[in-house]
Amino acid sequence: MNHHVLPPLGLALITGLVIPWLLVRARWAQQVPRMGLAAWIVCGAVFALATAMLPAQLLLPAESSHRLIDAVMTLTPPSGARLAAASGREALAAAAALAVLTVPVTGFVRELARARRARGRHAELLRLVGRYDAGLGVTVLEDARPAVYCLPGRSRRVVVSSGALEVLTEQELAAALAHERAHIGGRHHLLVAAAGAYCAVFRRLPLARIGGRAVPLLLEMAADDRALRGCSSDALATALYALASGRAPRRAFAAGGPSAAVRMRRILGPRRAGRPVLRGVLAVAAAVSTVVPLMVACCWTS
Repeated sequence: MNHHVLPPLGLALITGLVIPWLLVRARWAQQVPRMGLAAWIVCGAVFALATAMLPAQLLLPAESSHRLIDAVMTLTPPSGARLAAASGREALAAAAALAVLTVPVTGFVRELARARRARGRHAELLRLVGRYDAGLGVTVLEDARPAVYCLPGRSRRVVVSSGALEVLTEQELAAALAHERAHIGGRHHLLVAAAGAYCAVFRRLPLARIGGRAVPLLLEMAADDRALRGCSSDALATALYALASGRAPRRAFAAGGPSAAVRMRRILGPRRAGRPVLRGVLAVAAAVSTVVPLMVACCWTS
């Protein structure tokens, strides 16, 4: 077997199996949810590229496969002349890599399209049964159950039920609206679509199975942190409590929902001392460093 297959195989195993277990157990990921999300994004991208390189390395001769490793590790794309001079075997390897990479990309595009259609149908319904409140900049839906949610993407809007207007104070409503606008401004629906695509394509993989649950929760926490820049923790936590039982469409982001209790404890609990960003960087670096011996062995024997 071509020994140059070891580095991408090691990266695929580390990002697909090991790091997800570390991330879901890491306290720093919830302390700094944006960094936790960045770690999940990097894991997903590296896993996709590593699995795409596996068939290419198996098909390429030793010299070409070593050049591929060097190009990927140094982020140096091949020149136009090198591409024009590619052999038939190298072209076959590139086609195999692109075919593997197309699978998660196609799943992501399909998930985005499904979500957009669902949000579009709900937006059409809101035009019929909802009313726009210019003062709040939201669509008000007549429903006794308190709910605040948003539709991101092209149909972007924040929806507030009449029940939420009755039970929330002005400060609590402002906190809930800031939370929802953080979802829209951060384009969080793209990460939800990516997580959904991985769950559909790699169902049994820990990266997909664990990430499918962890990413939406981290997105809610990131939106909470953004809302807390302009409101008090008491106002946001009380709003979450009041909206915890509210319902929202499947493709929407709701201020309450099943994660409300966990987020309330996080918002009201004491901020942990220490440097969570540094701990996160060191934890991910330690996991990735396990691939270094494979890199050294690959170069040493080339």
